[in-house]
Amino acid sequence: MLDNLGNVKRTHRAGDLRLEHVGQEVVLMGWVNARRDFGPLTFIDIRDREGVTQVVFNEELFADAHAKAKRLRSEYVFAVRGKVVKRSDDTVNSNINTGEVEVRGQEILILNEAKTPPFEINSTNLPSEDTRLEYRYIDLRRQKMQDNLRLRHRITTSVRNYLDKQGFLEIETPILTKSTPEGARDYLVPSRLSAGEFYALPQSPQLFKQILMISGYDRYYQIARCFRDEDLRADRQPEFTQIDLEMSFVQPDDVFNLIEPMVVEVFALNGVEVPRPFPRLSYQEAMLRFGSDKPDTRFGMEFVDFAAHVTESGFAPFIQILEKGGWIKGIVLTGGAKYGRNQIDNLTAFVREKYKASGLAWIKLGEAGELTSSLLKNFGEERLKAMAISAQAQNGDLVCIIAGTMDLVAAALGGLRLELAKREGLIDSTKWNFLWVTTFPMFEYHVEDKRWYAMHHPFTSPRDEDLDKLSESSNSIGEAL
Repeated sequence: MLDNLGNVKRTHRAGDLRLEHVGQEVVLMGWVNARRDFGPLTFIDIRDREGVTQVVFNEELFADAHAKAKRLRSEYVFAVRGKVVKRSDDTVNSNINTGEVEVRGQEILILNEAKTPPFEINSTNLPSEDTRLEYRYIDLRRQKMQDNLRLRHRITTSVRNYLDKQGFLEIETPILTKSTPEGARDYLVPSRLSAGEFYALPQSPQLFKQILMISGYDRYYQIARCFRDEDLRADRQPEFTQIDLEMSFVQPDDVFNLIEPMVVEVFALNGVEVPRPFPRLSYQEAMLRFGSDKPDTRFGMEFVDFAAHVTESGFAPFIQILEKGGWIKGIVLTGGAKYGRNQIDNLTAFVREKYKASGLAWIKLGEAGELTSSLLKNFGEERLKAMAISAQAQNGDLVCIIAGTMDLVAAALGGLRLELAKREGLIDSTKWNFLWVTTFPMFEYHVEDKRWYAMHHPFTSPRDEDLDKLSESSNSIGEAL
């Protein structure tokens, strides 16, 4: 039979107790984290959000409490009243914050029983993600999950405090709204009052914050929930939270100088030191060097341009690509000469299937300097050696080359660069390389639709020197930044 809590009130959390509490009578409430039965002595670790405390029940001192403690099992919910005592030196547990003390249990209330959990909360051998999601309330009891949510809370609190000091107002914007052109599909909600009509969940508060700016609110922010009906990817989820803000009457440096200290402050919460100022790359430079407008600069393997060598080679298929404004670029994988034909074929399949590249050309320099290449027949050994030298390839390296339109090469070679870095363990997951990518194109042309689209959204102000490129008489709209 379960006990009623009655008027019993918790005095401390399970992670609070220290040596200064020795001699105090306390009441703790929480879950059974672990149980150890040694006959006349029964040890129960009680767990709550703040940590774990060991409670010892002694049959000789408090027989009723001891008998009741023997009924406890994993994840039972209980309350205990007892006195804090100092542990002997040989029983101190340095793995927990309360490890120098324990509670001598005098009275116990069993508030709720529990079935055997589907997985052990303290185990590192976790079940499948499906099982964890089915029993989400169990998974959320794990220390790592609680640490994650606690850190998230500290981050949002830090952001709010920082932006408040910078003169921002936190303003909530509508969730049920009208569908507007964005970068993904909308989630739709049928309207009860207007048959056949639908609300859209916001992909971002973009229109609303623009309204706030023209209404004179000057500085707005929101920890905003956003919804996008798109497939899951590493950096994409159907619903997510973003720090959304907007400012009036500012220059780019105002944005840089606002955001950088905030990022530094947030990462410091997790013990990560972020140096300032952040490097800045223009969009054009980022695409030329990495093929991405969000490049990972934690490793090298930057693009190498082989246009000059191709022009001199006379190789017609590549020359035709260049004449149409395409790219012939490559990357160097240090130590990549170890890749056999099957591995190279695997890389070729990767760029073909994922990025629709026509193929992958390669140059391999053996440890003794011997050269093999898929282009040997068309380019000759001397020209290929010159290409390898211009790419700063050394003996033992592999040069991967992709030819095609600018967009295709950027995507395919950029994707191959990341894939090789993952395979070779070149990405230091403990390292954070922040940078700004600036001067994005205002518009991008879609060949299928035969029209220009805003690359991000139409609320970005063009540079003063590019205003003339947006006039009806101008043919330079694609050059506006």
